[in-house]
Amino acid sequence: MVEIVTGRHNPLIDPHLAVWEWPIPLYLFLGGLVAGLMVLGGLQRLSGRAAEGRALPRTALLYSPLLLSLGMLLLLLDLAHPAHVFRFFLTFKPASPMSWGSWILLIVYPVQVLLLAMPGGLERFGGPLAALDRPWQALRRAAERRERIIAWAAVLTGSLLGLYTGVLLGVNAARPLWNTSLLAPLFLASGLSAGCAFALLMRPTRAEERSLLRWDTGLLAAELLILLLLLLTLLAGPLARQEAARLLLSGPFAGTFWVLVVALGILLPLWLEAREIARKPAPAWLAPVLVLAGGLALRFLIVCAGQASHLPEADILASAAEVLSNTLP
Repeated sequence: MVEIVTGRHNPLIDPHLAVWEWPIPLYLFLGGLVAGLMVLGGLQRLSGRAAEGRALPRTALLYSPLLLSLGMLLLLLDLAHPAHVFRFFLTFKPASPMSWGSWILLIVYPVQVLLLAMPGGLERFGGPLAALDRPWQALRRAAERRERIIAWAAVLTGSLLGLYTGVLLGVNAARPLWNTSLLAPLFLASGLSAGCAFALLMRPTRAEERSLLRWDTGLLAAELLILLLLLLTLLAGPLARQEAARLLLSGPFAGTFWVLVVALGILLPLWLEAREIARKPAPAWLAPVLVLAGGLALRFLIVCAGQASHLPEADILASAAEVLSNTLP
């Protein structure tokens, strides 16, 4: 006989146990943004439109390693033992999303450098970094000969990075709001949209701006559709999933969801960008700023609301009893 004592009726324990605080959603946002820039930069190369661009192949991708480094610094600060972070890179565990994520983050850096070294990217180093110019020119010549391979590598690694930010949360079975296969494509679509928005703020050429606007309208529509499917999936599931959906629809996180994510983060920029595509007057800076703010709000919402969602006590006790019965002689 197995006896289990639980304190889950204590109001200080359920329904909200905040383990992941502000560095995690900010890291997820920066990771998604960098993933979006890499995928879009690779697709621009593959489509043969890099020559007409300025924001993506040069300015935006120059910020990409800096943004990812900032995100990794935030992740490092959130670790209980930051000095042991090197252990993630001493082994690879196929069943661990964190192990996959660690190696994806490691591979992303050289791909970013190669993408930036291609024609139309960073031309040369000067000033205090002038000593790096000769090896940089050699790297540029090598990258030019393998342009399509590097572009496909950017699309692949960027997609993996964007999906990983959702998979990292989705494997937590005890949090119904996170435990869905739709979270990864939602974060990928949001990251791609954020990449378009970031590039639109980097003074693109007119032709590049129109391409980015068309991409972003499609991505915002896809993000809205995936978000709707996620909510419908939760509402059609067991009671714990329905309660997780109500946290967003009518619960304590409803204001953030409807105002910051849906209205200001998706619908309003979608309308503004449609006006710009139709050559109607609209502030060019407003839609990208709203998209970036909405993507950040989405990460904070999912992380915070996900920690507030939980399985019923009976399910947790049954799982604990099963684990103990399998381990005890």
